[in-house]
Amino acid sequence: MLKLLIAEDEDIIRKGLAFTVDWLSIGYILVGEAANGEEGIEKIKELQPDVVLTDIMMPKIDGLEMIRKAQDYVRFKSVILTSYAEFDYAKKAIELKAYDYLMKPVDVDKLKELMTRLHKEIVAEQEKELIIKQKSQGIDSALFFDHESYSNPYVRKAIEIIKERYVEKLTLESLSEELMVSSSYLSRKIKEETGHTFLDFLNMYRVVQATQLLKEGIYRVYQISDMTGFTDYKHFCTVFKRYTNFSPTEFMKSKE
Repeated sequence: MLKLLIAEDEDIIRKGLAFTVDWLSIGYILVGEAANGEEGIEKIKELQPDVVLTDIMMPKIDGLEMIRKAQDYVRFKSVILTSYAEFDYAKKAIELKAYDYLMKPVDVDKLKELMTRLHKEIVAEQEKELIIKQKSQGIDSALFFDHESYSNPYVRKAIEIIKERYVEKLTLESLSEELMVSSSYLSRKIKEETGHTFLDFLNMYRVVQATQLLKEGIYRVYQISDMTGFTDYKHFCTVFKRYTNFSPTEFMKSKE
C-alpha cells in the first residue's frame, strides 16, 4: 500500500476526495489531510507520504510552494488539482515534476484512473531501487520478482513454493518429493537457472523479507527470525550478515 496525503482548503472538497474514492481498492492508505500549505508541509514531514494530492490555491502557502518546500525533506509524487486553466500553473507544476494535474470539479473516474496508473509506476520504481540496493548488498532480488521467466517448469514451481511458504521448514528433499522429481535433478536445475543452490536461494529470499520487516520498525529481531523461517535466532543473525554485511540490529540502526 502507498501512503496518500490530501491537501485542500475547502472542507467539502477535501472530505469528498477522502471518502468518495475507495483508496484501499486502488492501493492507497489515506494517512492524512491538510487544510492549507503550511499544515501540508508539516504533515508531509511527519507522515512521509508516497503521493500528495493537492489544490493549488490555498491560504498561507499555495500548493506549488508547499510541494517545493516539502521536497527538501521528503521524496514523494504530487498530483495537482486546480480550477485555473492558465498555462502558467501547469508550467510551474511541470517544473516541480508533478506527476499530472486535474481540473476541478474533479471527475472521480479520471482521478481513480490517474492514481491507479501512478501506483503502478511508483511500485515499479521501488522494485528497481530494491534490486539495485540489494545487489550492492550481495542479494540479487531480481531473481525473485518473476519466477515465470525461468525455463524449467520444476524450477518455476520450486521458486513459487519458496515465495509462498518460505516461513515453513523447506528442504530440497521435501520440495523434490512434492514435485515428484529427484533431488539431484532439482538441485542441478535450480543452480543452472538461478546461479544459486536451493539453500542459498531460500536464505536470500528469507533475508529479503526480513529487511522489509526490519524497515517497518514494528517487530523485534527474534520475532522477525521466526516470521521469516529461521527457527534459530543466532543462525538468522549469521545468515543475515552474510548477505547484507550488517547484523539485523546494525541494519535497523542504519535506517534511523
